[in-house]
Amino acid sequence: MASWSEKKDAEIDQWIRNHEQKGATGAPLYLQLLEERARRSQSKGHLSIDKSLDLLSQAAIDQRCVTYGDLAKASNVEWSQARHRMSGANGHLDRLLDVCHVRNLPMLPAICVNESGRVTGELEASALEGFVAGARRLGIAVADELSFHHQARDACWQWGRDQLRTG
Repeated sequence: MASWSEKKDAEIDQWIRNHEQKGATGAPLYLQLLEERARRSQSKGHLSIDKSLDLLSQAAIDQRCVTYGDLAKASNVEWSQARHRMSGANGHLDRLLDVCHVRNLPMLPAICVNESGRVTGELEASALEGFVAGARRLGIAVADELSFHHQARDACWQWGRDQLRTG
């Protein structure tokens, strides 16, 4: 599609939902729609997808976790404003999962945790639920939620090590 400018956010969201309902999460149009939705979310002065991806990518290379607060700081957004935009369906972390899917990156939000999980890399129950819901929305089958998170987190670490070797 040449120009998205004449399309409203609601239209793009509906097209995305239609693709997800059909299990067409690898279709080229679906990937373009996800990228456009992420671009628009960033242009509204919210949390920056690009700054968050930069932070998460560096964290994967450094083999460490970051917190939701770290993502807010990277975008120069006060936590009191960012916390309401971070999680849940259509939150910042969901948009990050979308962009990782589109760009064939590991699921970098797997290494974004609550402060209590910074050292262990473990997600709290509600964060794990949201992470898994985002993965399922993208058409990824998840049987054991905790194992899935650990596999996704390990894939981030492996990707980070690979960046050092090829960088």
